[in-house]
Amino acid sequence: MPDEQIVALFWERNESAITATQSKYHRYLSKIAYNILSDREDTEESVNDTYLAAWNSMPPHKPQNLATYLGKLTRRISIDIFRKRNRDKRKASEYAVSLTELEDCVAGGFAPEDTVEAEFLGEAINRFLRTLPRDARNLFVGRYYFMDPLKEVAGYCGMSESKAKTTLYRTRCALKDYLRKEGFEL
Repeated sequence: MPDEQIVALFWERNESAITATQSKYHRYLSKIAYNILSDREDTEESVNDTYLAAWNSMPPHKPQNLATYLGKLTRRISIDIFRKRNRDKRKASEYAVSLTELEDCVAGGFAPEDTVEAEFLGEAINRFLRTLPRDARNLFVGRYYFMDPLKEVAGYCGMSESKAKTTLYRTRCALKDYLRKEGFEL
């Protein structure tokens, strides 16, 4: 079913919108959630919460790109679950690993989602990403937004793990320099 029809079902408050969303996007959303949570039960909880969040947010929202909209909901919900479940200990998930890799570039003891600074930081990172070659940008987004394992990101970018690791390191260093020039204290 086309995304426009699924969104229309949400707007009509037709419960088949959930079924259509689940059949089309369950694997995609599960992958995002699992990369952050590394736990099947938490992944299922996150994806189910995503369906509820979509139901509660449409209307008033009418997403132009349903996959991106659902992905953002899943990512936010999964990060919230991760934080709640791991306050005292850090599980070895791709989310934790990728955060560790980015610590030098985007450090600070604040919760970025809760600050205005995070919005400016996000805009600066987006500007930086637009300056990168396509492969480096895809690698960075796959690793740090979708939290894909290094091996998987390297595979879909058509490079060795070693080259991907080096490219990510250089990109993080360049990002750090870029953010300093933009006035962010690291």
